[in-house]
Amino acid sequence: MNEAPDILLIERAATNVLLLRLNRPEKRNALATDLLGRVADALDEASIDPDVRTVVITGSDRFFAAGADINELASRDTAGALADPRPAIWARIRGFAKPLIAAVEGWSLGAGNELVMCCDLVIAADGAKFGQPETNLGIIPGAGGTATLPRLVGRSRAMKMVLLGDPLSAREALDAGLVAEVVDQGQALAVALALASRIATRAPLAMQQGKAMIRAAFETHQSAHLLLERQAFSALFGTADKREGTTAFFEKRDPQWSGA
Repeated sequence: MNEAPDILLIERAATNVLLLRLNRPEKRNALATDLLGRVADALDEASIDPDVRTVVITGSDRFFAAGADINELASRDTAGALADPRPAIWARIRGFAKPLIAAVEGWSLGAGNELVMCCDLVIAADGAKFGQPETNLGIIPGAGGTATLPRLVGRSRAMKMVLLGDPLSAREALDAGLVAEVVDQGQALAVALALASRIATRAPLAMQQGKAMIRAAFETHQSAHLLLERQAFSALFGTADKREGTTAFFEKRDPQWSGA
């Protein structure tokens, strides 16, 4: 009897770079609870692995992830939705401290787009589509599609995406700030991995603090954010990487980051 294929493929794609590949082609990589949980588990493990400095997540050439699993949604009533384990899983994904990059080819819809919004940088292939079509099912997004989306793309675009279910093209997503770069079709993963490798060569603690402080801009009043930023800035002055960075500058050589 053949074993079912693994729904999440995990590999070391380059030095200090971990690649997660959503692998549910028959469901268009729909983010059912088991697959979403596997992503969170992999990120939890990566968070404590000193050999992982950057993570890339991708799907297939036609679908990054086409939403949540409709069968799961159809089976739940209000009580079931309120008791859903998914919010805790989403919180673990959002809490991943290291740089997280998405490589998107094809469709990124619903929960797929909410997973994209958990990432720090998004590389999209020309032809990719980003949407929140939940209102087509008589519901609304439940994992960032109304909370995070307008902070990234603005009120009017978010309203259009949610109320009408209209997706953004890759170029529109670039203009809106949802994605960082648009590349030729079929090249999203290669470009994302090259970017991840560049980040992985940089000071790990500075990468994590930089990510944390930029994300705080969406969640914290500016005066409180400035205080957090200064505290994070000051904390880095006690690290070995800061000493190495300044020493390498004066010695005119490349720094050797230890992540300490």
